[in-house]
Amino acid sequence: MIVYAECEFLIPTAHSLKEKRAVLQRMLTRTKQKFNVSISELAHQDVWQRTTIGIVSVASQKDAAERELTHAIRYLESYPEWECIEIRKEHL
Repeated sequence: MIVYAECEFLIPTAHSLKEKRAVLQRMLTRTKQKFNVSISELAHQDVWQRTTIGIVSVASQKDAAERELTHAIRYLESYPEWECIEIRKEHL
């Protein structure tokens, strides 16, 4: 089972692309290390204070994939340097 999510975040503390990328890379790396997911920036690469990331979890059972993705999203939402604007999930 494949579970996919797109999460849009606002990074109000970023005042340049360099600051945004520092926050983004830190969270992408930590999430990959902590959870069994694939994660990448999908949109808004040239916008200072906004990003959309895609997260995918693959498992033999739907519940396991959903659980891993949910934990990863909660972890991302808990980071104080950004706020989650929108989350869209799909089961493939």
